[in-house]
Parts: sequence; C-alpha cells; structure tokens
Amino acid sequence: MRVRVVVVALFVVAIGLAGSYSVTRPKPLEREPLVPTVPPRTVMARLMTVQPTATLFVSATPTGELRVPTLLPSTVVAPRSTGQISVTSTVSATPTPSPTPAASPAASSIDLSVQATSIPARSITAPLTSVQPRPSAIPTAAPVAARAATSWTVPSSDRARIGVGAGQQGIDGFDWGDTPPGWYLNWSHTVRPGAWPQVPYVRMVHPSGNKLLPDLDTLKRTAAANPGTLWLIGNEPDIEWQDNATPEQYAHTYGIFHAAIKKADPTARVAIGGVSQPTPLRLAYLDRALAAYKAQYGTDMPVDVWNIHAFILREERNSWGVGIPPGMNVDKGTLREIENHADMTIFKQQIVDFRRWMAERGQRDKPLIVSEYSILMPEDYGFSPDVVSKFMKESFDYLLTAQDAALGYAADGNRLVQAFCWFSTADSVYPTSNLFDPATRAITPVGKAFKEYMARLK
Repeated sequence: MRVRVVVVALFVVAIGLAGSYSVTRPKPLEREPLVPTVPPRTVMARLMTVQPTATLFVSATPTGELRVPTLLPSTVVAPRSTGQISVTSTVSATPTPSPTPAASPAASSIDLSVQATSIPARSITAPLTSVQPRPSAIPTAAPVAARAATSWTVPSSDRARIGVGAGQQGIDGFDWGDTPPGWYLNWSHTVRPGAWPQVPYVRMVHPSGNKLLPDLDTLKRTAAANPGTLWLIGNEPDIEWQDNATPEQYAHTYGIFHAAIKKADPTARVAIGGVSQPTPLRLAYLDRALAAYKAQYGTDMPVDVWNIHAFILREERNSWGVGIPPGMNVDKGTLREIENHADMTIFKQQIVDFRRWMAERGQRDKPLIVSEYSILMPEDYGFSPDVVSKFMKESFDYLLTAQDAALGYAADGNRLVQAFCWFSTADSVYPTSNLFDPATRAITPVGKAFKEYMARLK
C-alpha cells in the first residue's frame, strides 16, 4: 500500500514539473507576403505543373447567363492583320439597374452612396489590407500651369502611339536620348513641369470610397487650365486593391467626374477607366456599368475614348491574379495559368474581343486605347528580360498594325487600337517590365529594347 502511494505521489510531482516548464515547439511557417496579382513563390511549383491547354470560363453572372466560347486557336488571329479577323465573343448578361436619380449629373454633387441593388457587394471604403495599390498614391497637389501639346487626338505617327506609365515625377530624370515615349500617364491629374513638355500627358482621376480624387474644385481648375486634355476616369475599378467599385458605384462616380470636366473644359476628351483585362467577366461588369448609368442619369454613358488594360491574369476569388470584380457574385472567371501571362494569341484575341464588344454596342466609331499592360510576373517565374523584351516587341508590332474592316476605327484606317501604354518606366512593386531601375535610374535590358524599337519608328 505504501509503495502504491509513493508511486502515485511521484506521478503527480512529474505532472506538476512538466506543467511548470515551457515545451520547445517548432515555429509555425511564416506566410509569404502577397504582392497583388502575383502568386507566392511557395505555391509556384504547384502552379507551374498545370498545363495551360485550355481556358476555363464560368457560365453565370449575378443577374443573368454568360455564354462564352473557349479560346480560339492561334491560327485564327494573324500577327499582322490587314483584313477581317474572324473571332466571335458573345456576352449576354442582363444588368440590374440602380435607382434612378436626376436626369443629368450635377458637377457639384459629391454623393457617392449608390450601391448595387440586388448583389451583395464588398464595401469600397477600404482596399485589401494585405496588398499595396499599384502604382503610388495619388497626390493632392494643386494643378500645374498649362503644358504644351495637351490637346489629345489620335496620334498621327507610330512613335506617338506608344506611351509609358511613369511615377509622379513623370518621364523626367531618365535617359531617353532621342527616343522618348509618344505620351505618358502617372495615374494622377497633375505632374511637375519638366524637360519633356512636347510629350503629351494624359490625366487621371479616381473614386475612392465616398471621396473624389481630386476634389471637384481642384479638378475643374486643372481642366480649365489644360484645355483639350484626355482624362481617364478611374484605374481598374474592377479590382479590389485598385479603384474598387461595383458597376453601379462606378457609373455614379463617372457621371460626376464627366460633368465636372466637361463644364470646365468642353474640349476635353473623357475616357472610361480601364478594366484590368477584357475577359467575358469584365465585359459583363462593363455592361452593368452602362445599364446603371442609363438608369441613374436617363441617358447613355458619354464616352469619348474607350480604354482597357490588357493583362493576362487569373480570375478567381482568393487567388493570384485580378480576383473577381466588386459586386459580381461569382467565384471564378477565366482561369489563366502562369504560362499564359505572355501568350500573344490570348493577347491578340482580347483586343479583338473588346473591339467586337464595342461594335455590338454601337461604339465602333470611337478610339480605343490600352492604357496599361506588360509582364508583371517576376523574372524567376520564367520571365527573363529576353522573354519580356520579345513580348514587348511582338505586342508593339501587333498594336501598331492590327486592322479590321468590320471592327476597327474607320477614322484611323480601321486600326483596332489607337494608342497604348507600357507598364512601367520604373516601378518598385512590379519591376519585371521596367525600362529603368527605380533606385539608380540606370536603363534595363527591357529599356534598351524599348529604345531600339522606338529608334526604328517615325
């Protein structure tokens, strides 16, 4: 009996000692920081094993059926098209109209409280917390004095059609030599005066939750001081970590910005904000925005210049790529793989598909610009400077020459695209396609390829 008591006592003491000491445990694996659109390196091995032999589409939208053909084979779209390109892309979605406010937007209005009527949308008051917006934050500086060559028309030369995205400093401080870009933007409404006043500057405004960037007084002063400017209303409203708006919210904001710009400068040209890529899901987003504008303002959305981005990225909720547009109640769209990111066949078809979308909505007689595209994936994902330079030159060739007698802009020889913009001059978040190093401003291999290409153009 005494032995049994001793054993029990020792057992109790052992338990007490164990509880008084901390046990060394392995540290949990730290989650790799997520850069917007780019899959973490920790999952790249799995992603790269997926064969991109087919492109998968969803067949539903929040308000109607989305019927989409699969990607056409590469033989359908020629690298240098001079005749009609036989590509079909049909998007049939029934947008849900928003409540109808006054017939015309008031330039002084700042009420941005409109919400999607039947679709549970995420709030647009705060971006995703784990990502940084592309590019840098929008400044609120006062407008600069009028610059030379601010009036925007369809460029008359090939060199003038090629633009670049730049930081707040614009294109100054980089060694362009005698091959500067034909135009540029910096995702803002103002830029510091610099050494290239002859290069047209395209301005941009942004909705930000319930705020307007810039405020309407600043916007009107800037527009009046820079007559004839091309204005882009928003940047990727279809992406949560960019301008992040449901179609109904974007339509409402567009009306406010458009009225303010046109009142201050009737000669201004106004372009819609570029969606990240013209996939069927994003085209359905635009259809809803057009319907919402008509419901809210009683007239068709006034667009002087159509505008898209032309990235090739995955559409899937909580995944890499560009996610699902705000207000669209689906979990998957076009499921692209990493290997598709520089696929010229997909790139060409996206352009054709958007021009067809324009024609089907009576917008063929409007210019089309591609205000942002390039390679965003890191070099160690398979996108070396040689790969990026090859994609850049092939895409430039296509965008400068692609024509279509049934879809193109007749006033520009039926070209599909009137101007386009490479991303970026020197970006620190997505550096793969940089023309210059953002820290040293030294020219990159891609920058050398850009200058060589521009030198051959008139």
